[in-house]
Amino acid sequence: MTKSKLLVGIAVAAMAAAPVAAQDYPSQPVQLTAPYGPGGASDLAARNLANVAPDFVGQPVLVTNRAGAGGATGSAYVKNSDPDGYNLLLARIGSHSISPALKSTMPYNWDDFTYLGLLEINPAACATATSKPYESLEDLRDAIEANPGAVTYSSAGVGTLHHLGGIMLLDVLGFEDPAVAATHIPFQGGGAAAAAAATGQVDFVCSNISAIISQIEGGQLRPLVVTTPDRVDSLPDVPTASELGYADLEALVGWSGLVGPPDMADEVVSVWTEALQKVSEDERWVKQTESLGSVPMILSPEETVAFVENQYSTFRGLVERLGLQID
Repeated sequence: MTKSKLLVGIAVAAMAAAPVAAQDYPSQPVQLTAPYGPGGASDLAARNLANVAPDFVGQPVLVTNRAGAGGATGSAYVKNSDPDGYNLLLARIGSHSISPALKSTMPYNWDDFTYLGLLEINPAACATATSKPYESLEDLRDAIEANPGAVTYSSAGVGTLHHLGGIMLLDVLGFEDPAVAATHIPFQGGGAAAAAAATGQVDFVCSNISAIISQIEGGQLRPLVVTTPDRVDSLPDVPTASELGYADLEALVGWSGLVGPPDMADEVVSVWTEALQKVSEDERWVKQTESLGSVPMILSPEETVAFVENQYSTFRGLVERLGLQID
């Protein structure tokens, strides 16, 4: 056989093997990276999915925590992995909507991934201590107008949902410079941020409801608004942002999604699209998701891309308009 015929034969064999490999997927355990530390929302959502997904894909799903750089370390690891479907990522609002919009030095863009589906949303609320005099958003706005910079809000750190949430709230309330209308006080983690608001150390916090629900139920925090289009079952008396005339605040909603490296084969994407639809009907997954304070919401890959792009664009527009970019 001539060298040219040999090379042609190798090329044809390789082309034939690729779809076979994709059609046989998965033939080994799937690694699922949670880009934040153990015990957090990302970790819990990843393990909840890993508990039921093997029933629908036929292989174990093994969770590994790769924390660091606000979710960027684990996300970059998966982005740079082979697109064979054996390294996937539990993406979050912080890693894929907020950080890429806020930071100029990210090792990836929000759209550098193959989106397999949205899993859940995490409703957010802005709340104040019950010891504070604010009974409504209007009361909070009046206090800020009366004494600019004196009202404070907590966050889990610069560039987190809490931080951007506070700025978004101030923006929709009509303040010309939301970055200075109230004073941002960062803490080490969401728990500390919630505690600071509950004890009155700061005036308000915007957070995932799951992180502050215990203080709300315990009578320490008074929620002023929820950011979901509809009222939240656990807080039926709390008005939505749209009800109060602040529909733009609906962009502030946490989420978890399943993504992989760029250029994954369509056959592999289809495996997970079909599996996630079955996950959405699994009572174990639904019950555990709801117990964590989240709302099950399985979306198709196309719907997920549209969801994340819309949220990223909203945050990016806010960052550019207010000059908030971090280098």
